[in-house]
Amino acid sequence: MFACMETATTDRPVKQALWYGWHRRCPACGSGPAMSGYLTVRDACPVCDEELHHHRADDGPAWATIIVTGHLLAPLMLTVYELFRPEGWQMALGFSTVFLVLALYLLPRFKAMFVAVQWAKRMHGFGDTKSVRGS
Repeated sequence: MFACMETATTDRPVKQALWYGWHRRCPACGSGPAMSGYLTVRDACPVCDEELHHHRADDGPAWATIIVTGHLLAPLMLTVYELFRPEGWQMALGFSTVFLVLALYLLPRFKAMFVAVQWAKRMHGFGDTKSVRGS
Protein backbone atom coordinates (compact mmCIF):
# COMPACT_ATOMS: atom_id res chain seq x y z
CA MET A 1 0.00 0.00 0.00
CA PHE A 2 2.73 2.49 0.99
CA ALA A 3 5.58 0.62 -0.60
CA CYS A 4 7.84 3.22 -2.20
CA MET A 5 10.76 4.42 -0.11
CA GLU A 6 11.60 8.06 0.57
CA THR A 7 14.97 9.57 1.23
CA ALA A 8 15.89 12.33 3.66
CA THR A 9 15.97 14.77 0.75
CA THR A 10 12.55 13.92 -0.66
CA ASP A 11 10.31 16.95 -0.43
CA ARG A 12 7.15 16.64 1.54
CA PRO A 13 4.30 18.85 0.27
CA VAL A 14 3.86 21.70 2.75
CA LYS A 15 0.59 23.03 1.30
CA GLN A 16 -1.00 19.60 1.33
CA ALA A 17 0.22 18.99 4.89
CA LEU A 18 -1.25 22.35 5.97
CA TRP A 19 -4.56 21.46 4.34
CA TYR A 20 -4.62 18.15 6.18
CA GLY A 21 -3.65 19.97 9.39
CA TRP A 22 -6.53 22.43 9.00
CA HIS A 23 -8.85 19.43 8.86
CA ARG A 24 -7.02 17.86 11.85
CA ARG A 25 -5.88 14.89 9.76
CA CYS A 26 -2.55 13.09 9.58
CA PRO A 27 -0.09 15.22 7.58
CA ALA A 28 1.32 12.13 5.88
CA CYS A 29 -1.76 10.29 4.61
CA GLY A 30 -4.56 12.80 5.13
CA SER A 31 -7.07 10.16 6.16
CA GLY A 32 -6.24 9.31 9.75
CA PRO A 33 -7.08 11.69 12.61
CA ALA A 34 -4.06 13.59 13.93
CA MET A 35 -5.77 14.39 17.23
CA SER A 36 -7.06 12.01 19.87
CA GLY A 37 -8.79 14.74 21.84
CA TYR A 38 -9.40 18.46 21.63
CA LEU A 39 -5.67 19.37 21.72
CA THR A 40 -3.98 16.01 22.20
CA VAL A 41 -1.90 14.91 19.22
CA ARG A 42 -1.85 11.15 18.64
CA ASP A 43 1.43 9.32 19.09
CA ALA A 44 0.97 7.75 15.65
CA CYS A 45 -1.58 7.84 12.84
CA PRO A 46 -3.99 4.88 13.14
CA VAL A 47 -4.18 4.57 9.34
CA CYS A 48 -0.58 4.86 8.09
CA ASP A 49 1.37 4.47 11.36
CA GLU A 50 3.27 7.76 10.83
CA GLU A 51 4.74 8.77 14.18
CA LEU A 52 3.41 12.16 15.29
CA HIS A 53 4.80 12.25 18.82
CA HIS A 54 7.85 14.22 17.66
CA HIS A 55 5.92 17.47 17.43
CA ARG A 56 6.91 20.56 19.40
CA ALA A 57 3.92 22.86 18.91
CA ASP A 58 4.35 24.47 22.38
CA ASP A 59 2.83 27.98 22.46
CA GLY A 60 2.73 28.48 18.68
CA PRO A 61 -0.94 27.55 18.17
CA ALA A 62 -2.08 29.79 21.05
CA TRP A 63 -0.02 32.69 19.67
CA ALA A 64 -1.44 32.21 16.15
CA THR A 65 -4.99 31.98 17.51
CA ILE A 66 -4.63 35.24 19.44
CA ILE A 67 -3.05 37.03 16.46
CA VAL A 68 -5.72 35.91 13.99
CA THR A 69 -8.72 36.51 16.25
CA GLY A 70 -7.36 39.88 17.34
CA HIS A 71 -6.84 41.01 13.76
CA LEU A 72 -10.33 39.85 12.81
CA LEU A 73 -12.16 41.29 15.80
CA ALA A 74 -10.39 44.63 16.29
CA PRO A 75 -11.71 46.24 13.07
CA LEU A 76 -15.09 44.61 13.65
CA MET A 77 -15.26 46.11 17.15
CA LEU A 78 -14.44 49.58 15.80
CA THR A 79 -17.04 49.25 13.05
CA VAL A 80 -19.77 48.06 15.44
CA TYR A 81 -18.97 50.85 17.88
CA GLU A 82 -19.00 53.55 15.19
CA LEU A 83 -22.22 52.35 13.57
CA PHE A 84 -24.34 51.33 16.57
CA ARG A 85 -22.75 52.92 19.69
CA PRO A 86 -23.67 50.01 22.03
CA GLU A 87 -23.11 50.20 25.77
CA GLY A 88 -19.72 49.11 27.05
CA TRP A 89 -21.06 45.99 28.76
CA GLN A 90 -22.80 44.94 25.54
CA MET A 91 -19.56 45.30 23.58
CA ALA A 92 -17.58 43.42 26.24
CA LEU A 93 -20.10 40.58 26.54
CA GLY A 94 -20.73 40.24 22.79
CA PHE A 95 -17.14 40.37 21.61
CA SER A 96 -15.83 38.24 24.46
CA THR A 97 -18.28 35.55 23.40
CA VAL A 98 -17.32 35.87 19.74
CA PHE A 99 -13.61 35.76 20.64
CA LEU A 100 -14.09 32.67 22.81
CA VAL A 101 -16.03 30.75 20.14
CA LEU A 102 -13.57 31.72 17.39
CA ALA A 103 -10.54 30.86 19.54
CA LEU A 104 -11.98 27.47 20.51
CA TYR A 105 -12.65 26.73 16.84
CA LEU A 106 -9.20 27.80 15.59
CA LEU A 107 -6.92 26.46 18.34
CA PRO A 108 -7.00 22.70 17.48
CA ARG A 109 -6.73 23.49 13.77
CA PHE A 110 -3.68 25.68 14.29
CA LYS A 111 -2.09 23.03 16.49
CA ALA A 112 -2.55 20.37 13.80
CA MET A 113 -1.16 22.82 11.23
CA PHE A 114 1.95 23.43 13.37
CA VAL A 115 2.46 19.66 13.58
CA ALA A 116 1.95 19.40 9.80
CA VAL A 117 4.60 22.04 9.06
CA GLN A 118 7.05 20.32 11.37
CA TRP A 119 6.36 17.01 9.62
CA ALA A 120 6.72 18.56 6.13
CA LYS A 121 9.97 20.34 7.03
CA ARG A 122 11.34 17.27 8.86
CA MET A 123 11.76 19.15 12.12
CA HIS A 124 12.15 17.70 15.65
CA GLY A 125 12.61 14.05 14.69
CA PHE A 126 10.20 13.95 11.76
CA GLY A 127 13.21 13.59 9.45
CA ASP A 128 13.74 9.94 10.37
CA THR A 129 12.57 8.02 7.33
CA LYS A 130 10.85 4.68 7.09
CA SER A 131 8.52 4.62 4.11
CA VAL A 132 6.28 7.03 2.27
CA ARG A 133 2.92 7.52 3.93
CA GLY A 134 0.61 8.32 1.04
CA SER A 135 0.47 11.50 -1.01
